[in-house]
Amino acid sequence: MWLPEVIKQSVFITGLVMVMMILIEYINVTSKGTTLRQLQKRPALQILISALLGIIPGCSGGFVVVGLYAHNLVSFGALIAMMIATVGDEAFLMLAMIPETSLVLFAILFVLALITGFLTNRFIQRIPGPFSPEHFAVHKEESGKPEEIHIWGSMRHNFRPLRWRRLVLFLGLALFAASIAFGLLEHDHHSPGQDHLIFSEKWLSLLFAGLSLLTLVFTLFATNHFVEKHIWDHIVKQHFLKIFLWTFGTLVVIHLLMNNIDLNDWIREQFWIVLPVAILVGMIPASGPHIIFITLFASGSIPLSILLANSIVQEGHAGLPLLAETKKGFFIAKALKIILAVAAAAASRLIYSL
Repeated sequence: MWLPEVIKQSVFITGLVMVMMILIEYINVTSKGTTLRQLQKRPALQILISALLGIIPGCSGGFVVVGLYAHNLVSFGALIAMMIATVGDEAFLMLAMIPETSLVLFAILFVLALITGFLTNRFIQRIPGPFSPEHFAVHKEESGKPEEIHIWGSMRHNFRPLRWRRLVLFLGLALFAASIAFGLLEHDHHSPGQDHLIFSEKWLSLLFAGLSLLTLVFTLFATNHFVEKHIWDHIVKQHFLKIFLWTFGTLVVIHLLMNNIDLNDWIREQFWIVLPVAILVGMIPASGPHIIFITLFASGSIPLSILLANSIVQEGHAGLPLLAETKKGFFIAKALKIILAVAAAAASRLIYSL
């Protein structure tokens, strides 16, 4: 029966995304400051740092660059660099489903981001659109100097009384870590002969279990404010159900298609039809719809060139605040990325065919 396997994969992918997003949230909050303002007069460094922020899994790095661009702190080229380098929350899925390929893909995107960022600054003038995105809001408990930010609390204070959100997170993380460690979420096609490989499912499962336990420990010591406002409100409420439903629905659709259509042959023969679809889906400024191309690539149904094109055009949720305040900047950025995506996909297909 295929349904239990789909549910198992959906739980694994969603749980891993949650774990990694929580860890990124810890890093993001503890590193807040004003040092990036010094980048205003250093365009080359802007592009480099924006691309580095872009390749961080999730949307937090993208939100930072969009906010800096809107406040005239980085150039349009730096914005483009981030938007090419980032794939938003889909990065977590890639690391979970196609770890080796995802690292190669991230490296390609990073190089393309740097080159395109420099060319954009050279030939395109800045497109203004200042605004104050809500993702830059500083909570009351986090105001003041960086050393006054309160993230860690005492166990006695955190558990007196024990709040239900912390309890749900603790039990969820503990069950997820245990399920991974004992192989309950491994795919049915797991091959023991590959256990010695660094990217084998066994070793990756142990790594993911360790990250889950680390997140659990952090959550035990984090303040009630951080657990409830950052982890629960910003991550669990906004992402958990959406990611699970998108993942589950995509896996079901892919399973039905693979069982009823010779998708591999169709895509190979209709490359120039599938490519525009991948680009059009990439135009959506949100995480979720792009999962289908990751899943298709993981199943061997589409070539890397299609996944690369979709990854270039999309940027997860990072495009939403940009679209809200400067539609001109958003669509110019998307147009540049579409041109790059078509060129990169064509070049990749040509190289692969040689």
